[in-house]
Amino acid sequence: MLLAIDAGNTNVVFAVHDGAEWRGRWRIATRADRTSDEYAVWLMALLQHCGLKVADIDRCAIGTVVPAALYNLRRLSREWFNVEPLVARAAVDWGFEIKVDRPQEVGADRLLNALASHHHYRGPLVVIDFGTATTFDVVDADGAYLGGVIAPGINLSIEALHKAAARLPRIGIGRPQAVIGRDTVAAMQSGIYWGYVGLIEGIVGRIQAEHDKHLKVVATGGLAPLFGEGTTAIETIDPDITLEGLRLLAERNPVTTSHKSIHRDSH
Repeated sequence: MLLAIDAGNTNVVFAVHDGAEWRGRWRIATRADRTSDEYAVWLMALLQHCGLKVADIDRCAIGTVVPAALYNLRRLSREWFNVEPLVARAAVDWGFEIKVDRPQEVGADRLLNALASHHHYRGPLVVIDFGTATTFDVVDADGAYLGGVIAPGINLSIEALHKAAARLPRIGIGRPQAVIGRDTVAAMQSGIYWGYVGLIEGIVGRIQAEHDKHLKVVATGGLAPLFGEGTTAIETIDPDITLEGLRLLAERNPVTTSHKSIHRDSH
């Protein structure tokens, strides 16, 4: 089975795929100083809860945009699962061209999203990922990655608004009943929600115009369903795009050798 690890700026998502389906998905807050043993204690209990054993894991793929977290995630794979992990980076075989000036600067999550979206939906397409940043990535009909757009994430914008303006409270995100807010919180919620809908529609529209043909629009990330309700610009919502990218990348780049590690009787 494959252990897929998607380490973002806010959360690290762990998931297990048995070759036919995802057997479990779990997330933990991203913390660069979290040790491999801390990850293991937490993860082992969740695997057991789903009826899975350490011995079931024979492959591991890691995608991370937090370089400081990679060391301990690698140690987790090597020491607890006895598996040498595949790390998603520009140098591996993606199966498509990365047509940007500096491929090594492109976040692994963006390339993983491009890989899985093209595999499942074909192109040309735009992938919107509602994460710590809101990203728009463009994939052509052949699956090549063409670049994209990076905007501040929704929660980041809410936090910045609260911290920078003394009288504005911290709010939760939701779809307002009306555009015109009758109090401060409603006005802020409207500005964030409909402001981001405008961002989505505006950027997608400009990408479509620049590409000079229709592109399918696929959205992922925890807030994708919420914003999908507010605009017809989003055609498909797929919460597993990044994990699917890790699965597909692992299939293209098999790691055949196990890592020789210290035996742990507690397994």
